[in-house]
Amino acid sequence: MNSFVAAERALRTAAPHQLLDAVRDVLRECYAAESVELFMADYGLTVLQPVSALPHTEDPVPVHSTPAGRAFGSQEPFVEEAAGGLRRTHLPVTVRGDRLGVLIVTLPADRLTAETLGELADIAQVLGHEVLVAERDTDLYLQARRKDRLTLAAEMQWQLLPGRSCSRPEYELGAQLEPAYAIFGDNFDWSASADRLVLYITNGMGEGIEASLLTNLGINALRNARRAGISIEDQAALADQAIYAQYRGSSFLSVLMVDIELSTGCMRVVDAGSPQMLRLRDRSVKRVEFDAQLPLGMFEETDYVVQEFQCEPGDRMLFVSDGVHAVAAPGGERYGEKALERAITSTSLLPAAEVPRAVLRELSGHRGGPKPQDDALVVCLDWHGREPADRAARGSGPRLVR
Repeated sequence: MNSFVAAERALRTAAPHQLLDAVRDVLRECYAAESVELFMADYGLTVLQPVSALPHTEDPVPVHSTPAGRAFGSQEPFVEEAAGGLRRTHLPVTVRGDRLGVLIVTLPADRLTAETLGELADIAQVLGHEVLVAERDTDLYLQARRKDRLTLAAEMQWQLLPGRSCSRPEYELGAQLEPAYAIFGDNFDWSASADRLVLYITNGMGEGIEASLLTNLGINALRNARRAGISIEDQAALADQAIYAQYRGSSFLSVLMVDIELSTGCMRVVDAGSPQMLRLRDRSVKRVEFDAQLPLGMFEETDYVVQEFQCEPGDRMLFVSDGVHAVAAPGGERYGEKALERAITSTSLLPAAEVPRAVLRELSGHRGGPKPQDDALVVCLDWHGREPADRAARGSGPRLVR
């Protein structure tokens, strides 16, 4: 049996908690692998955590300045020499652009051909898909992702997220939340179809469990309306009613809702609160201002209107919560647009999946300490567009659509 097919079959038939054992057995038999280890990216994207029975028997691997971290960051296999005529291959484990971790396979140098390396990279991708499926039935991989204990509010928020990155020919997405192990109100959600990409950036008021419960209600109300196939302005209205019915105006959810037509790059936006959007185009950063509307749940019935914005191939959009654009330094000055512009410009060469973490590192330096007083959320969208390039020319400014 073909080695790749054998590995794929072993992964698909393995028990959820035994995926690593299954792929290890096949790689030893078919590729003479000496060792096979799986490392998962932690919630803060600072280390790669080993997947093993608790307590962990191996040390975490830093994302920065390590061979495994290099493979994780570049999303390309990285091979290094090992003792005894062996080679250690670091293979990114990624599912549709969502970076999960790294599979490390050590095998004899004479067994590592270009064809073998390609097969191992494919096996790592299959492993990633099986890990996501297995997470429905085991906690092993979720436990491996945490280097510290999550707060209950953070546990609820991470379980609500779609992933931290996603890519298609038309776009690339990356997102990150801080403090990763103690978030409570900020959140993001996205969903793609053949024709559209829908994105929500949310900021629930309050702290701890109360903020997390509010955000959970809001996101699920938006998803329920979205899955009914209705427009984003009506999604906002229905979620607004659901939140008001629960809280009677005492709590509300700020949200920036984006619906992009993939064939044209036409972006339809509902701005209902504090999240902001900044665009990098031709090395120039500009905040895109939309007409602000009421947050969801503030009043019993609110009508929401859509504005349109045209994305151009090569555009980079950053969406940030008020925990980014309004954070204060020790001297009291806010992070502000100028500092954000510098952060966006300085990270312009990074892929979308790497940008949020890099911007949040700069934010940490501005506030003078690693522990924020508020949630901080950054979402990066790189727009590539579709071919052919015969789209009708459109204006670049937002306009109301009633």
